[in-house]
Amino acid sequence: MKEVLPPEAKVSKRAKETIQECATEFIGFVTGEASERCRRERRKTVNGDDICHAMRSLGLDNYAGAMHRYLERYREGEELAAALNNRGRSPPLPDDDMIQIDVRAELSISRGHENHVRK
Repeated sequence: MKEVLPPEAKVSKRAKETIQECATEFIGFVTGEASERCRRERRKTVNGDDICHAMRSLGLDNYAGAMHRYLERYREGEELAAALNNRGRSPPLPDDDMIQIDVRAELSISRGHENHVRK
């Protein structure tokens, strides 16, 4: 939380707790909508596409777009890792070679649709 605030800013313990409570409620709200979709479709597992659909259904289109881009990149990374493993590459890639995605940047409306992948 402090990374996005000016260096001189202070955040009270109560403010941190409130943000945590809000995040928990938000996750529960979106997950509940996704779970309801799964129930209607007689599925037991909620997946990333269900979360994106729930966000759109709830009018959270900006978040849904960012989540969808994150999900695409995650899947691409999983495919790459599987391809490397299938070639018999061993041991797995060290932490330095892992792809990291800055989700906060993806959700930032002010930054537009820039590509925020760091290697």
